[in-house]
Amino acid sequence: MKVYWIALIFLTTFFISEIASEKLKKNKKIRRPHKIPKTESNEVNPSEIVERKVEKLSNIEIPPDAEEITDNNVPIMDPCLKVHCGAGRICQLDNQSEPRCVCIPTCPEELDERRKVCSNHNETWPSDCAVYQQRCLCETVTDGCRGSEYKHVHIEYYGECRHMPTCTKEELVDFPRRMRDWLFNIMRDLADREELTPHYLKMEREAESNMTRRWTNAAIWKFCELDGNPPDRSVSRHELFPIRAPLMALEHCIAPFLNTCDSNDNHRITLEEWAKCLELDEDEIEDRCEEISE
Repeated sequence: MKVYWIALIFLTTFFISEIASEKLKKNKKIRRPHKIPKTESNEVNPSEIVERKVEKLSNIEIPPDAEEITDNNVPIMDPCLKVHCGAGRICQLDNQSEPRCVCIPTCPEELDERRKVCSNHNETWPSDCAVYQQRCLCETVTDGCRGSEYKHVHIEYYGECRHMPTCTKEELVDFPRRMRDWLFNIMRDLADREELTPHYLKMEREAESNMTRRWTNAAIWKFCELDGNPPDRSVSRHELFPIRAPLMALEHCIAPFLNTCDSNDNHRITLEEWAKCLELDEDEIEDRCEEISE
Protein backbone atom coordinates (compact mmCIF):
# COMPACT_ATOMS: atom_id res chain seq x y z
CA MET A 1 0.00 0.00 0.00
CA LYS A 2 2.88 2.28 0.81
CA VAL A 3 4.54 1.53 -2.51
CA TYR A 4 1.33 2.49 -4.31
CA TRP A 5 1.29 5.98 -2.87
CA ILE A 6 4.94 6.58 -3.65
CA ALA A 7 4.37 5.62 -7.32
CA LEU A 8 1.36 7.90 -7.58
CA ILE A 9 3.28 10.90 -6.24
CA PHE A 10 6.17 10.27 -8.69
CA LEU A 11 3.87 10.11 -11.70
CA THR A 12 2.05 13.30 -10.68
CA THR A 13 5.33 15.23 -10.32
CA PHE A 14 6.56 14.01 -13.73
CA PHE A 15 3.42 15.15 -15.59
CA ILE A 16 3.52 18.59 -13.93
CA SER A 17 7.19 19.08 -15.03
CA GLU A 18 6.39 18.16 -18.65
CA ILE A 19 3.46 20.59 -18.86
CA ALA A 20 5.61 23.50 -17.48
CA SER A 21 8.38 22.74 -19.97
CA GLU A 22 6.00 22.95 -22.94
CA LYS A 23 4.64 26.35 -21.83
CA LEU A 24 8.17 27.73 -21.49
CA LYS A 25 9.07 26.68 -25.04
CA LYS A 26 5.96 28.33 -26.46
CA ASN A 27 6.52 31.63 -24.64
CA LYS A 28 10.29 31.87 -25.33
CA LYS A 29 11.23 34.50 -28.00
CA ILE A 30 14.34 34.23 -30.10
CA ARG A 31 16.01 37.59 -30.96
CA ARG A 32 17.61 37.84 -34.36
CA PRO A 33 19.86 40.65 -35.63
CA HIS A 34 18.04 43.41 -37.48
CA LYS A 35 19.04 43.49 -41.12
CA ILE A 36 19.05 46.79 -43.09
CA PRO A 37 17.59 46.28 -46.53
CA LYS A 38 20.10 47.00 -49.26
CA THR A 39 19.44 50.07 -51.39
CA GLU A 40 21.38 51.96 -54.06
CA SER A 41 22.20 54.79 -51.64
CA ASN A 42 23.90 52.43 -49.18
CA GLU A 43 26.23 50.89 -51.70
CA VAL A 44 28.62 53.81 -52.59
CA ASN A 45 31.81 53.31 -54.55
CA PRO A 46 34.68 55.56 -53.36
CA SER A 47 35.61 56.38 -56.95
CA GLU A 48 32.10 57.70 -57.50
CA ILE A 49 32.59 60.20 -54.65
CA VAL A 50 35.72 61.58 -56.33
CA GLU A 51 33.96 61.82 -59.69
CA ARG A 52 31.05 63.71 -58.14
CA LYS A 53 33.40 66.24 -56.48
CA VAL A 54 35.29 66.80 -59.72
CA GLU A 55 32.04 67.32 -61.56
CA LYS A 56 30.90 69.92 -59.01
CA LEU A 57 34.19 71.79 -59.24
CA SER A 58 34.08 71.82 -63.03
CA ASN A 59 30.64 73.42 -62.91
CA ILE A 60 31.93 76.39 -60.85
CA GLU A 61 32.37 79.47 -63.05
CA ILE A 62 35.75 81.11 -62.36
CA PRO A 63 36.08 84.75 -63.47
CA PRO A 64 39.09 85.56 -65.69
CA ASP A 65 42.11 87.19 -64.14
CA ALA A 66 42.16 90.97 -64.15
CA GLU A 67 45.23 91.03 -66.40
CA GLU A 68 44.22 88.20 -68.67
CA ILE A 69 41.41 87.65 -71.13
CA THR A 70 40.48 84.12 -72.10
CA ASP A 71 39.27 83.11 -75.54
CA ASN A 72 38.30 79.44 -75.87
CA ASN A 73 40.28 78.76 -72.68
CA VAL A 74 43.42 80.30 -74.25
CA PRO A 75 44.82 83.18 -72.14
CA ILE A 76 45.33 86.46 -73.99
CA MET A 77 47.53 89.05 -72.30
CA ASP A 78 46.48 92.69 -72.23
CA PRO A 79 48.39 94.32 -75.14
CA CYS A 80 49.00 97.44 -73.02
CA LEU A 81 50.95 95.55 -70.35
CA LYS A 82 54.23 95.78 -72.27
CA VAL A 83 53.68 99.28 -73.69
CA HIS A 84 55.52 102.16 -72.04
CA CYS A 85 54.01 105.59 -72.57
CA GLY A 86 55.82 108.78 -71.70
CA ALA A 87 54.78 111.38 -69.17
CA GLY A 88 51.29 112.76 -69.81
CA ARG A 89 50.23 109.69 -71.79
CA ILE A 90 48.36 106.45 -71.12
CA CYS A 91 47.94 103.28 -73.17
CA GLN A 92 44.58 102.53 -74.78
CA LEU A 93 43.36 100.05 -77.42
CA ASP A 94 42.22 101.52 -80.71
CA ASN A 95 39.38 100.28 -82.94
CA GLN A 96 41.59 97.42 -84.17
CA SER A 97 42.42 96.45 -80.56
CA GLU A 98 45.97 97.67 -81.06
CA PRO A 99 47.70 99.42 -78.16
CA ARG A 100 48.64 103.05 -78.60
CA CYS A 101 49.66 105.91 -76.35
CA VAL A 102 47.19 108.79 -76.03
CA CYS A 103 47.16 111.96 -73.98
CA ILE A 104 45.85 111.47 -70.47
CA PRO A 105 42.20 112.66 -70.50
CA THR A 106 42.15 114.32 -67.08
CA CYS A 107 44.65 114.91 -64.29
CA PRO A 108 43.79 114.33 -60.64
CA GLU A 109 42.68 117.44 -58.80
CA GLU A 110 45.51 118.62 -56.56
CA LEU A 111 44.60 120.54 -53.41
CA ASP A 112 48.10 120.55 -51.93
CA GLU A 113 49.91 123.80 -52.74
CA ARG A 114 53.20 121.90 -52.71
CA ARG A 115 52.13 120.00 -55.84
CA LYS A 116 52.27 123.17 -57.94
CA VAL A 117 55.08 123.49 -60.48
CA CYS A 118 56.65 126.30 -62.46
CA SER A 119 57.17 125.80 -66.20
CA ASN A 120 59.81 127.19 -68.54
CA HIS A 121 57.21 129.81 -69.56
CA ASN A 122 57.31 131.09 -65.96
CA GLU A 123 53.73 129.93 -65.43
CA THR A 124 52.45 128.15 -62.33
CA TRP A 125 50.60 124.88 -63.02
CA PRO A 126 48.51 122.90 -60.51
CA SER A 127 50.64 119.75 -60.95
CA ASP A 128 53.31 118.13 -63.08
CA CYS A 129 50.58 116.03 -64.71
CA ALA A 130 48.96 119.20 -66.09
CA VAL A 131 52.26 120.24 -67.71
CA TYR A 132 52.85 116.83 -69.27
CA GLN A 133 49.24 116.70 -70.49
CA GLN A 134 49.55 120.11 -72.15
CA ARG A 135 52.76 119.13 -73.91
CA CYS A 136 51.12 115.93 -75.20
CA LEU A 137 48.08 117.82 -76.49
CA CYS A 138 50.30 120.23 -78.41
CA GLU A 139 52.60 117.51 -79.76
CA THR A 140 49.60 115.60 -81.13
CA VAL A 141 47.75 118.80 -82.23
CA THR A 142 44.75 117.92 -80.10
CA ASP A 143 41.98 120.18 -78.81
CA GLY A 144 43.06 121.76 -75.56
CA CYS A 145 46.52 122.84 -76.72
CA ARG A 146 47.17 126.45 -75.71
CA GLY A 147 49.52 127.13 -78.61
CA SER A 148 52.44 125.75 -80.57
CA GLU A 149 54.93 127.18 -78.06
CA TYR A 150 53.68 124.64 -75.51
CA LYS A 151 54.87 121.73 -77.62
CA HIS A 152 58.10 121.83 -75.64
CA VAL A 153 56.77 123.01 -72.29
CA HIS A 154 58.59 121.46 -69.34
CA ILE A 155 58.94 121.86 -65.59
CA GLU A 156 61.59 124.25 -64.33
CA TYR A 157 61.12 123.55 -60.63
CA TYR A 158 58.55 122.54 -58.04
CA GLY A 159 56.47 125.21 -56.34
CA GLU A 160 54.89 128.43 -57.53
CA CYS A 161 56.87 130.56 -59.94
CA ARG A 162 58.97 133.20 -58.24
CA HIS A 163 61.15 136.04 -59.34
CA MET A 164 64.62 134.95 -60.42
CA PRO A 165 67.57 137.35 -60.59
CA THR A 166 68.99 137.96 -64.04
CA CYS A 167 72.07 135.92 -64.87
CA THR A 168 74.78 138.35 -65.89
CA LYS A 169 77.24 137.71 -68.68
CA GLU A 170 80.10 137.33 -66.23
CA GLU A 171 78.15 134.79 -64.15
CA LEU A 172 77.25 132.78 -67.22
CA VAL A 173 80.90 132.64 -68.33
CA ASP A 174 81.96 131.27 -64.93
CA PHE A 175 79.04 128.85 -64.63
CA PRO A 176 80.61 125.84 -66.49
CA ARG A 177 83.37 125.65 -63.88
CA ARG A 178 80.92 125.78 -60.99
CA MET A 179 78.73 123.21 -62.74
CA ARG A 180 81.66 120.80 -63.15
CA ASP A 181 82.57 121.15 -59.48
CA TRP A 182 78.97 120.55 -58.43
CA LEU A 183 78.71 117.37 -60.55
CA PHE A 184 81.93 115.95 -59.10
CA ASN A 185 80.89 116.73 -55.52
CA ILE A 186 77.56 114.96 -56.06
CA MET A 187 79.31 111.95 -57.58
CA ARG A 188 81.77 111.79 -54.66
CA ASP A 189 78.96 112.00 -52.07
CA LEU A 190 77.10 109.15 -53.75
CA ALA A 191 80.29 107.08 -53.78
CA ASP A 192 80.78 107.68 -50.05
CA ARG A 193 77.19 106.52 -49.43
CA GLU A 194 77.80 103.48 -51.67
CA GLU A 195 74.96 104.49 -54.00
CA LEU A 196 76.91 104.27 -57.26
CA THR A 197 77.02 101.21 -59.49
CA PRO A 198 80.39 99.37 -59.63
CA HIS A 199 81.18 100.95 -63.00
CA TYR A 200 80.47 104.50 -61.85
CA LEU A 201 82.26 103.85 -58.57
CA LYS A 202 85.36 102.85 -60.52
CA MET A 203 85.11 106.10 -62.47
CA GLU A 204 84.83 108.11 -59.26
CA ARG A 205 87.89 106.42 -57.76
CA GLU A 206 89.77 107.18 -60.97
CA ALA A 207 88.76 110.83 -60.74
CA GLU A 208 89.98 110.99 -57.14
CA SER A 209 93.44 109.79 -58.11
CA ASN A 210 93.72 111.52 -61.49
CA MET A 211 92.90 115.22 -61.54
CA THR A 212 92.69 115.25 -65.34
CA ARG A 213 89.67 112.90 -65.10
CA ARG A 214 87.99 114.77 -62.24
CA TRP A 215 85.51 116.84 -64.21
CA THR A 216 85.27 114.62 -67.28
CA ASN A 217 84.24 111.50 -65.38
CA ALA A 218 81.62 113.40 -63.41
CA ALA A 219 80.15 114.90 -66.58
CA ILE A 220 80.05 111.48 -68.28
CA TRP A 221 78.38 109.90 -65.26
CA LYS A 222 75.60 112.47 -65.07
CA PHE A 223 74.91 112.66 -68.80
CA CYS A 224 74.75 108.89 -69.28
CA GLU A 225 72.56 108.61 -66.19
CA LEU A 226 70.12 111.17 -67.59
CA ASP A 227 70.06 109.61 -71.06
CA GLY A 228 66.88 107.71 -71.76
CA ASN A 229 66.37 104.02 -72.42
CA PRO A 230 67.63 103.00 -74.90
CA PRO A 231 70.48 105.52 -74.75
CA ASP A 232 70.55 107.74 -77.82
CA ARG A 233 73.37 110.12 -76.87
CA SER A 234 70.95 112.99 -76.35
CA VAL A 235 69.04 114.38 -73.38
CA SER A 236 65.76 116.26 -73.70
CA ARG A 237 64.87 119.32 -71.67
CA HIS A 238 62.51 117.13 -69.70
CA GLU A 239 65.28 114.63 -68.92
CA LEU A 240 67.40 117.49 -67.55
CA PHE A 241 64.85 118.15 -64.83
CA PRO A 242 66.82 116.24 -62.11
CA ILE A 243 69.68 118.71 -62.62
CA ARG A 244 67.71 121.88 -63.21
CA ALA A 245 65.05 121.71 -60.47
CA PRO A 246 67.26 121.32 -57.36
CA LEU A 247 69.61 124.09 -58.52
CA MET A 248 67.04 126.73 -59.46
CA ALA A 249 66.78 128.12 -55.93
CA LEU A 250 70.57 128.29 -55.56
CA GLU A 251 71.84 128.89 -59.08
CA HIS A 252 69.78 131.37 -61.06
CA CYS A 253 72.07 130.79 -64.05
CA ILE A 254 71.20 127.10 -64.45
CA ALA A 255 68.32 127.69 -66.90
CA PRO A 256 70.24 130.09 -69.18
CA PHE A 257 73.25 127.76 -69.06
CA LEU A 258 71.22 124.73 -70.21
CA ASN A 259 69.64 126.86 -72.93
CA THR A 260 73.05 127.70 -74.32
CA CYS A 261 73.99 124.00 -74.35
CA ASP A 262 71.28 123.36 -76.94
CA SER A 263 73.24 125.06 -79.71
CA ASN A 264 70.91 124.03 -82.57
CA ASP A 265 67.77 124.77 -80.52
CA ASN A 266 66.15 121.39 -81.18
CA HIS A 267 65.22 120.94 -77.50
CA ARG A 268 67.73 118.12 -77.11
CA ILE A 269 71.32 118.25 -75.88
CA THR A 270 73.75 115.79 -77.43
CA LEU A 271 76.85 114.42 -75.76
CA GLU A 272 79.01 116.70 -77.90
CA GLU A 273 76.96 119.75 -76.92
CA TRP A 274 77.15 118.71 -73.27
CA ALA A 275 80.94 118.45 -73.41
CA LYS A 276 81.27 121.80 -75.20
CA CYS A 277 79.00 123.51 -72.65
CA LEU A 278 81.12 122.22 -69.77
CA GLU A 279 84.30 123.11 -71.69
CA LEU A 280 85.54 119.51 -71.82
CA ASP A 281 87.32 117.46 -74.47
CA GLU A 282 84.54 116.15 -76.73
CA ASP A 283 86.51 113.12 -77.96
CA GLU A 284 87.41 112.01 -74.46
CA ILE A 285 83.87 112.20 -73.13
CA GLU A 286 82.52 110.40 -76.22
CA ASP A 287 84.78 107.38 -75.78
CA ARG A 288 84.00 106.96 -72.08
CA CYS A 289 80.25 107.09 -72.65
CA GLU A 290 80.55 104.29 -75.22
CA GLU A 291 82.30 102.25 -72.55
CA ILE A 292 79.36 102.74 -70.19
CA SER A 293 76.76 101.97 -72.85
CA GLU A 294 78.29 98.55 -73.45
